[in-house]
Amino acid sequence: MRIYDVSVPLSETTPTYPGDPGIEIKSWKSLANGDSANVSLLYMGAHSGTHVDAPAHFIQGAAHVESLSLSALIGEAQVVSVPDSIMTIGASFAAAHCQPGRERILFKTRNSNFWAGDNPVFHNDFTHIDLSAAEYLVSQGTKLVGIDYLSIEQFKSRTHETHLALLSKGIVILEGLDLREVVGGIYELICLPLRLAGGSGDGSPVRAVLRTLD
Repeated sequence: MRIYDVSVPLSETTPTYPGDPGIEIKSWKSLANGDSANVSLLYMGAHSGTHVDAPAHFIQGAAHVESLSLSALIGEAQVVSVPDSIMTIGASFAAAHCQPGRERILFKTRNSNFWAGDNPVFHNDFTHIDLSAAEYLVSQGTKLVGIDYLSIEQFKSRTHETHLALLSKGIVILEGLDLREVVGGIYELICLPLRLAGGSGDGSPVRAVLRTLD
């Protein structure tokens, strides 16, 4: 059994979606300064790095991240390799490559390469999922949809129709994956958000891993 860490490292140089808070990691207490322990202060948005979107992210009064089903976040997942030439994942591609009835689908695209290097920058030309693909995945009984960048939706979408199509059906959205080391196939996904009880409950950073099944 092999374990792949498909989470993005969080640091002050990790790109965030434009308009979201940047990431700050500061020293609150320090052994070097004579304190009894090292304690760090973390400042970041709920959608920093690898993270999940809860329905409350786009739907007023909808389910918060604390209430997301653990059964959706843990279990077999299909990693679908998307050719670099495809910028928009539509229903025809999803129907041809996503196994019917598969509850967790993760799309590996050209986006994963955007995480390479010591100081990656935000790319607004990322491959995304359109409404038709989202509706197809809903029809197939999908519980979780993931992609390897900070949004599943086209940059600066005004309608957020892909998010709404999934979140309105209670489907967990997993964004910001790094799938560079993973080939297409079936794995076990383990993806746990922080149990955030305060705030609007819109989402949370996660540590996501894939395990081979053999």
